[in-house]
Amino acid sequence: MSKPLPTLTLKDFATDQEIRWCPGCGDYAILKTIQKLMPELEQAKEKQVFVSGIGCSSRFPYYMNTYGFHTIHGRAPAVATGVKLANPELNVWVITGDGDGLSIGGNHMLHLLRRNVDLQVLLFNNEIYGLTKGQYSPTSKVGTKSPSSPQGSVDLPLMPCELALGAGATFIARSIDTEAKHLSVVVKRGDEHRGSAFIEILQNCPIYSDGIFENVKNKKLAADFKVEVEHGKPLVFGKERNKGIQLDFQTLTLKVVELTDMVQETDLLVHNENNKTLAQLISTMSGPDFPVAVGVIYRQDKASYVTDSQEQVNVARKKKRSLQELLNSGNTWTVE
Repeated sequence: MSKPLPTLTLKDFATDQEIRWCPGCGDYAILKTIQKLMPELEQAKEKQVFVSGIGCSSRFPYYMNTYGFHTIHGRAPAVATGVKLANPELNVWVITGDGDGLSIGGNHMLHLLRRNVDLQVLLFNNEIYGLTKGQYSPTSKVGTKSPSSPQGSVDLPLMPCELALGAGATFIARSIDTEAKHLSVVVKRGDEHRGSAFIEILQNCPIYSDGIFENVKNKKLAADFKVEVEHGKPLVFGKERNKGIQLDFQTLTLKVVELTDMVQETDLLVHNENNKTLAQLISTMSGPDFPVAVGVIYRQDKASYVTDSQEQVNVARKKKRSLQELLNSGNTWTVE
């Protein structure tokens, strides 16, 4: 009979390391939310592993009193996959940013998601390279002025959740750095999911991209610029909850409508987190024409890569073949 888990608190997951982020950085809020959430998962602290790459967000493992790896640029998904395969009992978290995870690490991210490795990816998206002094990133909007694009970026930005959908991720969600309650719910659901959970967190960089998410973060504005999606509920938003999203069946595109006597909530699009086509449409909504969707955008039950790999390992172990037998198996040649 296993011993009962000790009662843990936020302090059990905080380290004595000096936190080195700029004042006002959204990473502080995310860190505090995750530290507070850890005890609620009711898992042994020794089972938690945080893996990061390079960037401001990648300092995260130093501030979590758990196991962790600070790896090299873009390689966190590869290292995290190895950790999970070596010990499937561990609960593995990938901490990355829009540059680390989607530029140099884009290929690793793609294959982690398509394999459906059973771990959680928290992608901090501030639409800029913060650690290396403000160059535009894969998610920066067209026109972003930076040291590497002084006349404004002409690159079309990636949309993280859309990319995750295309890669075959089985859990995709979006939240906001300072929305602790919402972020906790989304991350907890991601942790409960068996497979790759990809969570984009809109995060403010007060130095190089301050205010880019003001519309969805400012309490006076947010109601008109974001919509919280919830499975089985209509897409309603607005300060007066007087606006909604409909599907135009002729063009198969979304449109914003005003709720009136003629247009009721029952006429609006109802969120179905198991519908991939709907997730594609919702994940790409952005201002100024559409509100940004936050919440669980897509979820699918599918066999985990880790489970399937372990089954193969167990089958191989039952054969109990020696190394010499393996070397001499299959096609062999004698060289004279």
